[in-house]
Amino acid sequence: MLRLGRREFDAHEPVIMAIVNRTPDSFYDQGATFRDEPALARVEQAVAEGAAIVDIGGVKAGPGEEVDAEEEARRTVGFVAEVRRRFPSVIISVDTWRHEVGEAVCEAGADLLNDAWGGVDPKLAEVAARYKVGIVCTHAGGAEPRTRPHRATYDDVMADILDVTVGYAERAVALGVPRESVLIDPGHDFGKNTRHSLEATRRLPEMVDTGWPVLVSLSNKDFVGETLDRPVKERLIGTLATTAVSAWLGAQVYRVHEVAETRQVLDMVASIAGHRPPAVARRGLA
Repeated sequence: MLRLGRREFDAHEPVIMAIVNRTPDSFYDQGATFRDEPALARVEQAVAEGAAIVDIGGVKAGPGEEVDAEEEARRTVGFVAEVRRRFPSVIISVDTWRHEVGEAVCEAGADLLNDAWGGVDPKLAEVAARYKVGIVCTHAGGAEPRTRPHRATYDDVMADILDVTVGYAERAVALGVPRESVLIDPGHDFGKNTRHSLEATRRLPEMVDTGWPVLVSLSNKDFVGETLDRPVKERLIGTLATTAVSAWLGAQVYRVHEVAETRQVLDMVASIAGHRPPAVARRGLA
C-alpha cells in the first residue's frame, strides 16, 4: 500500500504525478507556468486529466542562473499554500533538495518531498520525518545539484541504483518517515548517460523486487531524445513507449508533462495485465 497525503493506492494502481514548473527557464516549457495563474490552471487541468499528484519545482534541474534557497522558497511556498486551498484532495509534491525549502513547503501543506538529487542534503529526510510526509529517494550518481553528467561510469549501474535508493529509503524510515510513504526512483538522466538510463529501464524489475514503490521520471528526457535523435518537443512518442514498458515492468508512479496521454497508456497496460477492466465491453456481446 502506498499512502500519500489523504490518498491510498494499492500495489497495481498506477499513479500520475504532473509536473508544474515554477521557473522562468524550464527545459520543456520555458517558463509557461512561472506566473501564478497559468500554474494554477495547469494544476486544474492536470487533476481533471487524471493526475493524483502535482510536483511543484522552483529550480530547473540543469545548469542556469543561480537560485538560492530564499528565491526557491519564494517561488514555491505561497503557491503550495494556494494549491492546498483550491485543491484540498490533490497530493502536493515539491521537487527540492534543500531542507530549508522542504521545511517551508511542509508548513504550507506539501505531502511529499521529491529529492531528485539523491540526498545531497541529508537534513531533507529529517524534515520529511518531522512532518510525517512522504519522500522520493532518487539515484543521481553522486552528482552535485544542477550539473550534467560527464563520463559517468558504473561497474553495474543497477547495483549502484539499488544501493543508493534502498539505503536512502531505509534511512528515511529509521528517521521516522512513514514506510508506506517512501518511494525510490532510478533517476533517469541524473548522473547517467543514455545507455545507463536505458539499462535502468530494462532492469526496473530489480527495483520493484525490493518492495519499495518505484517512481520513474521519464518525460521528454535527454535519454529519450538521444535514443530517437529527437528534440525536446518531439519526444512524446518515445516517452510514452518508455512509460508503457516501465508500467509492464512494475513501476507505479510516473512524473510527466502530458497527463492525458500518459493516463491512456497506463490504463491500457493495466487492462492488458488484468488489473483494470475495459471502460466499455460491448464487442461480441450485442
